[in-house]
Amino acid sequence: MAESEEPLFGGNVATGVVRLGATVRKPVTPATPAVEAVLRHLEQVGFTGAPRFLGRDAEGRQVLEYVDGPLAHALPPMGAADLARVGRLVRDLHEALASFEPSDEARWDVAIAPDRDEQVCHHDLAPWNLVLGADRWVFIDWDGAGPGSRMWDLAYTAQSFTPLQAGGDPARDAPRLRALVDGYGADPAQREQLPSVIEAHTRGMFDLLVDGARSGRQPWARLHAEGHARHWGPAADYVAEHLDTFARVLSA
Repeated sequence: MAESEEPLFGGNVATGVVRLGATVRKPVTPATPAVEAVLRHLEQVGFTGAPRFLGRDAEGRQVLEYVDGPLAHALPPMGAADLARVGRLVRDLHEALASFEPSDEARWDVAIAPDRDEQVCHHDLAPWNLVLGADRWVFIDWDGAGPGSRMWDLAYTAQSFTPLQAGGDPARDAPRLRALVDGYGADPAQREQLPSVIEAHTRGMFDLLVDGARSGRQPWARLHAEGHARHWGPAADYVAEHLDTFARVLSA
């Protein structure tokens, strides 16, 4: 009996994504060839925290390895040991991508302009994109990959995994942030820089949604209508209010 396609609804942005057996099928976008090159590179250098790219199917869709396991977003917030593991995974990813050289024809779909272009990054390393597989943890949804910086990428990871959001308690959140950053192995300069970059990236997500509502650009207009900006704006305010606390704990 032929296998049937099962729609996958994990993310807020991608549509038309289905599971077929041990594979995921995704519609092609202008950025897909560059993303496929990134995934091929990661497999070639031995990084296992990304799904393998398996080609295109008869319908022209991108075919990726399906990784079985829950999304981190569906589980309670991680403890310190798992936050450190996330940090190490992100550091390994950044090291693996450091040797990637995109072609001159590469097209990207980076939603929020980064602080600087240092190397290709994922740009959405968040709990809703981390599959906790039995034998490996894997970051999925690479459609928004593109040029950025390590600290810009890490800032989003830190904000979303700690998490740093309105109503938080700095006495609880700062040690959790420290666990992730320790796992990453950030140096003193990176630790000093990171809190302000977290604020800027979090504010950038809020601005993206507000601009989407103003311009009608999708999917950001839809996400704004669904109330997502009410999370990101106050989250940025919370980080800004406690920058000194986070910086002090990271540098201790």
